[in-house]
Amino acid sequence: MLNLIYMQGKIILKKGKEYSIERFHPWIFSGAIQETVGDLTDGCWVEVLSHRNKHLGAGHYQKGSITVRMLSFDGIPSSDFWTKKIHRALQLRKSAGIPSDSTNAFRLIHGEGDGLPGLIIDVYNGIAVVQAHSVGMHIDRNNIVEGLKQNFQENLKAVYYKSQTTLPGKDRENFSDEYLLGMSGVPHLIHENGNRFLVDWEEGQKTGFFLDQRDNRKLLSTYSTGKRVLNTFCYSGGFSIYALVAQAELVHSVDASEKAISLTRKNIELNGFNAVANACFAEDVFDFMKDKQNMYDVIVLDPPAFAKHRDARHQAVKGYQRLNVEAMKIIRAGGIIFTFSCSQVVDKKLFYDTIVSAAIQAGRQIKVLHQLSQAPDHPVSIFHPEGEYLKGLVLYVE
Repeated sequence: MLNLIYMQGKIILKKGKEYSIERFHPWIFSGAIQETVGDLTDGCWVEVLSHRNKHLGAGHYQKGSITVRMLSFDGIPSSDFWTKKIHRALQLRKSAGIPSDSTNAFRLIHGEGDGLPGLIIDVYNGIAVVQAHSVGMHIDRNNIVEGLKQNFQENLKAVYYKSQTTLPGKDRENFSDEYLLGMSGVPHLIHENGNRFLVDWEEGQKTGFFLDQRDNRKLLSTYSTGKRVLNTFCYSGGFSIYALVAQAELVHSVDASEKAISLTRKNIELNGFNAVANACFAEDVFDFMKDKQNMYDVIVLDPPAFAKHRDARHQAVKGYQRLNVEAMKIIRAGGIIFTFSCSQVVDKKLFYDTIVSAAIQAGRQIKVLHQLSQAPDHPVSIFHPEGEYLKGLVLYVE
């Protein structure tokens, strides 16, 4: 049953600090606050007011640099707040043709992109995996489940709450990931553009699968027919499967994780291909590429975030540069490189400039064929451009 939303206090902003909220930016930083009213605790709901006492909206309070995450720019939210928000997000996905007869896995809630900062929900063929990145979303988790039930009805088989590694430090203590509704064994079968994958949200990375690369995997298939393909940082083999379905001559998949390689092999076989002929290697990617000169026509570089914080950005740039230099050096003439960064602190321009630097160092002529981003079920609010975290380039190497 949905609970009423209770405002535990008020946040009054300094003069001039209301402008960004009136332009629907979802974050209020600590330096913008003139006064707090009430006994505020992390995760509570607060009403936000201008210095002239004008109502601006409501959100979750949490001590820190980002003190309020705005969830509503209207009046005080009613008890059906979560049902309406999830319904709106679901309608956005349906307008983009997701889910479909060939795809039953998608991101339902993408934080600020869906007006719910601090919340991620991925749906895997009837299983919702909920991830909280703020204390407020953690506290409201049962109301979120009720909102899911209202929208999906009998099509919702289970809800797995996976937030142990994403909640702020002290809030992880004495907490374990758990099922908030039902229970479903893993790995679980999903379909993406007709391809089949096993997803393990309990032990896998993030929520279990990287849904943001769906359209980029499909694009890869147009470049893979008859080609020799290397998929680095392959995780569960998403790009590998698309290349094989497109009748690549050979696909090699590399990841440092034995678990990831095991799952990649299973997914290759699940789609009717030979995991021996299309070998999978549990190795360091840099070590693997050292002696592979002129072996591949297509190389996918999709590493984990090299930098999660701004102070690690310089080292991340060096990592992206080194990785791309190695790929550019070994790929065959006329080859294609799909290269990505999911580091939010590395913006589009910095990533592009890093690839330019790599091309100069590699001494190859490079042409940009495509500039890539995340799939449409990972929307970016026009008022919060920081939400565009995935950057990608498709490169032609002469």
